[in-house]
Amino acid sequence: MDNEKHVLALGFFDGVHRGHFALLKRTVEIAKERGLIPSVITFDTHPMAMVMHKTVPLINSEEDRAGLIRSIFGIDDIVFLHFDETTMRMPWEQFIKDIVDGFGAAHLVCGHDYSFGYRGEGTPERLKSYCEEHGLGCDVIPPVMCDGIRISSTIIRELILDGEMEKACEYLGHAHVLTDVVRVGRRLGRTIDAPTINMHFRDGIIVPRYGVYATEIFLGDGSVHFGVTNIGVRPTVDTSDLVTAETHILDYGGNLYGKRVRVRFYKFMRPEQKFADVDELKKQIHADAEATRAYFAANPPKWPSGPQYAPRQWD
Repeated sequence: MDNEKHVLALGFFDGVHRGHFALLKRTVEIAKERGLIPSVITFDTHPMAMVMHKTVPLINSEEDRAGLIRSIFGIDDIVFLHFDETTMRMPWEQFIKDIVDGFGAAHLVCGHDYSFGYRGEGTPERLKSYCEEHGLGCDVIPPVMCDGIRISSTIIRELILDGEMEKACEYLGHAHVLTDVVRVGRRLGRTIDAPTINMHFRDGIIVPRYGVYATEIFLGDGSVHFGVTNIGVRPTVDTSDLVTAETHILDYGGNLYGKRVRVRFYKFMRPEQKFADVDELKKQIHADAEATRAYFAANPPKWPSGPQYAPRQWD
């Protein structure tokens, strides 16, 4: 990687939730104390998908995991290792040796339930022993509790699927996010004075409960706007089964086709529904817009905003 030494945060970090916060915060603290570079080592796909031969729906894409880690903790050095058959069968000692040697580690940080290596034989206890034997620092972070519940990606996935977005955000420690390139849609919204942008969920990423959400929109120019986002299949105007996140950005009229946009979800407002006609849909969109304004007037976003939260634009 380079000749400088690093503090390596180890984990999958799906959702980058409050349990991960303690780990990542400690990584940054150690880096400052010892003059090291804070780094994150994670995987491109969830190891359990290969180990258990089943799909593991994820809270975030790689892009959003990395974006959250960068914006919240200022860690720019984020490495996604490819998890494959070779990685799955690698002895735990070899896995640690490879990342220590390959990434110049001086200190490792992991969670209390972190496992690695063949059959998950690598444990936090074994990691600490390895680090002691090889003159490396090591921190193991205990579980983080909220309302007597251990915060985990599994619980947060269930909350998002159920539309319990406010509780999910509380456990996440930030608003749930979706980043995507704005796609060309049917452009119906422009004809009813309610233009929308269309975004998709990548394969393997969980889709929140179908319905309308109060959202916050981050654009590549660093500007932030409130919005109304409908997640679902748009039954009033579409007969396909394609799931989209269709957002009406309040008080905005720019052209965003082909641009990356980040949406933060705050509140489930109502279920998706089919209207009798386009006029009824138009009335409801405007009613949803007013309800969203009222929601944010009473509940100003408590999560930080700034240029670092804007999506990166790729050529």
